[in-house]
Amino acid sequence: MQTENVFVFDHPLIQHKISLLRDKNTGTKDFRTLVKELAMLMVYEVTKDLELVETEIETPIAKTKTKVLSDKKISLVPILRAGLGMVDGVTSLLPNARVGHIGLYRHPETHEPVEYYCKLPADVAESTVIVLEPMFATGGSLTATIDILENRYGCKDIRLVCLIAAKPGVERVMKDHPNIKLYCAALDEKLNEHAYIVPGLGDAGDRIFGTK
Repeated sequence: MQTENVFVFDHPLIQHKISLLRDKNTGTKDFRTLVKELAMLMVYEVTKDLELVETEIETPIAKTKTKVLSDKKISLVPILRAGLGMVDGVTSLLPNARVGHIGLYRHPETHEPVEYYCKLPADVAESTVIVLEPMFATGGSLTATIDILENRYGCKDIRLVCLIAAKPGVERVMKDHPNIKLYCAALDEKLNEHAYIVPGLGDAGDRIFGTK
């Protein structure tokens, strides 16, 4: 599936690293490194339309006019806990980005998200918000996150970044929030009876933090 606001990366480096990430034999250390590297590679494209302003600098040879990023703030919002694994990769390119956190867990019976924590910059509505979530399965967590950002904080420029998305989840979110931009490294076909992405890569949080 490809819509105007859904971007699936086909860059060879990204596809190579996603394959390594999926492999059940990839250990915690390498898995964590791959998540960081993928986030860094993806944010390059996610930020390609950030506003630039003209400035003047002096090189060792002469003064010249050049361009730098505008003063518009960037806020990263990892969804706890797995989204934390993507933060270092993004901040390596955007070191001035602020980092807020939204905590959600999936109810074991309904598979719907339950909020347990939310701490965001006071002026988050004035910034470009990049939501970080490695796995996009049912779309429940991302829909809940968008609702919090839009309805509670008034955010307008929201971009969702995930490593692997499932078509049912993408369809749900894009139906409810058609103007949101979604970026992913892989788009898988379906979910299993436990609402895990197939083929996916298992539980991203457990594999990042070595808890299973």
